[in-house]
Amino acid sequence: MVDLDAAIGFVVAHGDAVERARLSWLRAGVAPSPELLDSAEVGQTPAGGWPAVWGDDVASVDATCFRLAELDDLGALGRPAARRALDWLASRQQADGGWEEDPALAEDAPWWARPGDPEARLYLTATVTFWLTVADLDARAAGPFGHRAAGRTDLAAGPLDQATSSGYAGSVYAGVVQTAVQALVGQLQPDGTFPSYLAVGWLSAAVFHRQELFYESARIQVALADRMPKLSPANAASLAAALRRVGVDEQHWTLVAARRRLAETQRSDGGWESDDGHQFDVHTTLAAIRACR
Repeated sequence: MVDLDAAIGFVVAHGDAVERARLSWLRAGVAPSPELLDSAEVGQTPAGGWPAVWGDDVASVDATCFRLAELDDLGALGRPAARRALDWLASRQQADGGWEEDPALAEDAPWWARPGDPEARLYLTATVTFWLTVADLDARAAGPFGHRAAGRTDLAAGPLDQATSSGYAGSVYAGVVQTAVQALVGQLQPDGTFPSYLAVGWLSAAVFHRQELFYESARIQVALADRMPKLSPANAASLAAALRRVGVDEQHWTLVAARRRLAETQRSDGGWESDDGHQFDVHTTLAAIRACR
């Protein structure tokens, strides 16, 4: 079994103030201070996106999704900064339903986000669609539309216009998500894989689950199950956290297998190793806690 107490101890010992606040929210729903939330949101561009550390002042799709993941762990997706970011992401959808980084980032973007690369494009499409799905899931749970912070009245006319007609916040990004889902389904291979990175699989499986495309989601999960015994700790944590975030039952066989993999790979200090360097070990450990809590 995963040792959650040891994992919590690792985050307390090695995390910064924002990471410890994320832990408090995940453990007990303790809301961070306004000052800490302001610090977590710093650097947002006027349009709504956040730049990447490698991208100067140009807003990055990938960096904005990473920041939304942090804000989600702080219970802050309903705040104006996150809503502006989500609206910015929605407005960046391209005609075929996908997303790509700004061409200005072509020389600096890492391989998983490089403009013009079809694998990177598919990865960004799955990532953005996941976060728009999560936002709609939260909004639907909140009830009638009412007054939305940072609404979409400032966006150009497009797919989003059809989404507010039902009068419920849960449909704000419906048109964008449906177009993106069609693009993702079109790339799903017969064996349940995608012609892209492994993360596209679990992000798409989560999205398809929420769209009630259960057959497509199950095909992906069968393919992921074959990879589970050798999955890195970071991937196992991200996979399980994504599926749990959209309401997949904790006793589902995919999640049981992911927790088993996390138990096998937890270190003696309570943490898990990141695929992106030790500076992200706390982030990976927080994802594991989200997956197992």
